[in-house]
Amino acid sequence: MSKSRKKMDLWNWVSVLLLLLFLIFFIYPCVRLMWEAFYTEEAGFTLDAFVKFFSKSYYFSTILNSFKVSIAVMALAMVLGVPFSYFFTFYRLKGRRVLFVLALLCTMSAPFIGAYSWIMLLGRSGIITKFLEGLGIEIGSIYGFGGILLVQSLKLFPLVMIYMNGAFQDIDNSLMEASANLGCSGVKRFFKVVMGLTMPTILAAALIVFMRAFADFGTPAIIGEGYKTFPVLIYDSFLSEVGADYNFASAVSVLAIILTGLVFLLQKFATSRFKFTINSLHPIQKKEAKGLSGVLMHLYCYVLIAVAMLPQFYIVIDSFRDYKGQVAQATYSLSNYQNAVRKLLGRSVTNTLVISVLSLAVIIVIAVLIAYLVVRRSSPLNHTIDTISMLPYIMPGAVIGISLIIAFSGQYFSLVGTMAIMVIALAIRRMPYTSRSATATMMQIPLSTEEASISLGASKLKTFVTITIPQMSSGIISGAILSFVSIVTEMSSGIFLYNNRTITLTLSTYSAITLGSYGTASAFATVTTLVTVVCLVLYLICTRGSERMSV
Repeated sequence: MSKSRKKMDLWNWVSVLLLLLFLIFFIYPCVRLMWEAFYTEEAGFTLDAFVKFFSKSYYFSTILNSFKVSIAVMALAMVLGVPFSYFFTFYRLKGRRVLFVLALLCTMSAPFIGAYSWIMLLGRSGIITKFLEGLGIEIGSIYGFGGILLVQSLKLFPLVMIYMNGAFQDIDNSLMEASANLGCSGVKRFFKVVMGLTMPTILAAALIVFMRAFADFGTPAIIGEGYKTFPVLIYDSFLSEVGADYNFASAVSVLAIILTGLVFLLQKFATSRFKFTINSLHPIQKKEAKGLSGVLMHLYCYVLIAVAMLPQFYIVIDSFRDYKGQVAQATYSLSNYQNAVRKLLGRSVTNTLVISVLSLAVIIVIAVLIAYLVVRRSSPLNHTIDTISMLPYIMPGAVIGISLIIAFSGQYFSLVGTMAIMVIALAIRRMPYTSRSATATMMQIPLSTEEASISLGASKLKTFVTITIPQMSSGIISGAILSFVSIVTEMSSGIFLYNNRTITLTLSTYSAITLGSYGTASAFATVTTLVTVVCLVLYLICTRGSERMSV
């Protein structure tokens, strides 16, 4: 066998190894989940769990609730985010960098922290609620559908803004000028030309918002009260106080996979109807935001960001307030942080960092290999691996958590309760951020640089390590930091997998909220926000995100 043949075999072995890893830690758990949904030791193959779900409106209504709130969040996030991005891209707004950074911070924070904050502001005993009641003004309930819609929309509209920035910047300015010459300008041009040219990105952003809202467990669990959604039903079924019903929880999880898969396919079909390319030879020329319209643009952007950031600012202040039971006092101290220290703050921070770093290390290695295999060694096998790696992106975290518990809770080989199972879950869920970014960067690297290295005597493996990976560094770093932030703020899968030894910051925050220790919860949430801010700063430094977004 020739030397070149052996080198080719090395990458074939890498492909096989990656496929085995996904088969063991993703496909196998999913198969076990489906088996659990259709089979019980008492009845054998059975559809009883599905019959139970569809025969009771209490269960079936959770599907409708999830779809209602997810569609509403998607619509409101688009309504808020698209105009924000349009003003941001087409006009010279004052304080653009501040707007951009705050928008990133909004979307990178843990969603359930926003739910908790809004309860403290607009809940039955909230500060704003009490203030308005003193003025004789009654406001509606923050709980239920309205509360979930408020929290998730304010959390996710910046994601739409970030996605749409790139799409708006790709529009050729000559098209805008041509439409103006034909009498199409202002609002009419926005809907007919701008929206039409950016429709693929609009659909992609809408899908992301929908999936994030549909899979969110923390927000509806905290602020939903009687408005129960799909992920909350999965949690209740799996961790019921009267005993876990694995069969029913697995059946509900299978339905969640089917529903999210159908939504994903629908989005792909809709996107395929808008396939076209744009060559931005003449970039958009930003206009000055002058006059009344300029004032309204600035007002819209800054008020929206201020409202979205209000809960996070309040959490920081609340973390220093003294509490007597569940009632906040007018005095301030470090007592909440002292309580947090007694409630495993040190362990939570350590576990968060260790689990996040280990998960990120796994993600970076696998994502880089997938990117190289897909771009440089394209084959059906490698594209299959790439597709499998993307599937967890459209699956609720609760489903990933339950499938891993079912698969790895055996008598002879058990990972339940260990840090390893949390690393596996987080690496599987958050890998797409880094793999997509690495693949996009890999596609921009000319093959000639690798060929030049090989022609000078370097092996293909050495070329990959010393030439290719360094050139991919910007994409790897940007994707890795986004993965890291999403890992730090993850709760949907972790809520099923953690214990006292593996508890993290987000799980400690959620635990304190459920126990009514609001001051302590604020302290945990503030530390979580601080970690998120540090990650955001690193992201901006490493990627120079402000310049890339034309800030």
